[in-house]
Amino acid sequence: MSGGGLLVAGTTSDAGKSVVTAGICRWLVRQGVKVAPFKAQNMSLNSFVTREGAEIGRAQAMQAQACRIEPTALMNPVLLKPGGDRTSQVVLMGKPVGEMSARGYHGGRQEALLGTVLDCLAELRGTYDAVICEGAGSPAEINLRRTDIVNMGIARNAGLPVLVVGDIDRGGVFASFFGTVALLGPEDQALVAGFLVNKFRGDVSLLEPGLEMLLGLTGRRTYGVLPFRHGLGIDEEDGLRISLRGTVRESNTAPPVGEDVLRVAVCAIPLMSNFTDVDALAAEPGVVVRFVDRPEELADADLVVIPGTRGTVQALEWLRERGLADALVRRAAEERPILGVCGGFQILGEHIEDEVESRRGSVDGLGVLPLRVRFAHEKTLTRPVGEALGERVEGYEIHHGVAQLTGGEPFLDGCRVGQTWGTHWHGSLESDGFRRAFLREVAAAAGRRFVPAADTSFAALREEQLDRLGDLIEQHADTDALWRLIESGAPQGLPFIPPGAPA
Repeated sequence: MSGGGLLVAGTTSDAGKSVVTAGICRWLVRQGVKVAPFKAQNMSLNSFVTREGAEIGRAQAMQAQACRIEPTALMNPVLLKPGGDRTSQVVLMGKPVGEMSARGYHGGRQEALLGTVLDCLAELRGTYDAVICEGAGSPAEINLRRTDIVNMGIARNAGLPVLVVGDIDRGGVFASFFGTVALLGPEDQALVAGFLVNKFRGDVSLLEPGLEMLLGLTGRRTYGVLPFRHGLGIDEEDGLRISLRGTVRESNTAPPVGEDVLRVAVCAIPLMSNFTDVDALAAEPGVVVRFVDRPEELADADLVVIPGTRGTVQALEWLRERGLADALVRRAAEERPILGVCGGFQILGEHIEDEVESRRGSVDGLGVLPLRVRFAHEKTLTRPVGEALGERVEGYEIHHGVAQLTGGEPFLDGCRVGQTWGTHWHGSLESDGFRRAFLREVAAAAGRRFVPAADTSFAALREEQLDRLGDLIEQHADTDALWRLIESGAPQGLPFIPPGAPA
């Protein structure tokens, strides 16, 4: 017997589908329900490696954590990783299968993957009491409906009820709700059970007349109004939500333990991937993280991070065009701290040979670290464990570039020269002991009287955020009605709202 299910769709990208899905998952698991997340097709540069060596979206890994289970490739069978020239790398069941243009993908490849996607969902539903699915973008993207396998395509084929999430903080949520339903065909509309308002500020009683009117117009109820909460945007895939000159997260952290703060500048390179690596830094009391795109913004930074990227050569050219490359070389010569992660590590090397990602052939790196990089067709996907600065470190690797080291001190399968550090390991800063040891080194090199907090646990902070998401659902949604949806499907007799999908 298949378990229950629900598809969380949205009126737009970044409406809050990822966090709402995680919140529903955490609420259910606290009720003793065996639950799993699912997203048929994800487009994201924020990815994760499962224990079996499969690459999936970080949002689904986060949702699996909300369910208190290990993430697997079943939870995100298709991952699209945008690259240059309007192409994406297609990752199927955790392994890359090639590059494809959007036209080529929607022109036939996507439909061909529907069987794989449905098989994965069926396997999860056969194993768990409930599967909470996340849609992508909007289900009312009428130009893509014929080939859709992530929104109404999956809902229709799997008989899933659909909850549409709208971000009221953006404005226009009632028009968005109505228009989303009205642009779907009759069979699709029959599965849209109702709505969930996200990020509401103010007195809910002022919103209630509008919700009643929406019910009258669509015949569909609103299942909850979630209040706006700071600092809950964890591991989302729809893009970098923050301003290049803003803070990395909105959550409030404790004041510094030492006398000084530590300033971290993250180079906002093109096709930036796994920028979540710096979340662990931002969680430290007294560490100020900002994204930068100008050389003068490096001047007062105690640490500069060059993050991962899906376009190493393109990012290198961008750094040179903006004058950031020269600033980084000068910084390295002055022995001021720099950390390069994955693509950022490759950029710091002497030479890159790339016939795979950019197909640019031989390209000179910044020449700061003693390594040469050759891009291989096969992608490295591993979960390494090691030691650095006397502390145990865990991470994950996702890269085509193979590094050949010719010197330097060993550092997490990469190297260190002076105060320039480089590694292919994502997620290393989530290891609390290592992060504290690394920050002490950075503070000493920068001459800052910064002291890492002795008790910051990044894993505990993530659990706390997931519990806050579960609390939002439990306190502000009609959970009894939600469970009926998950268990029994969409209500019968939902009215059709014209005009419906175009022919």
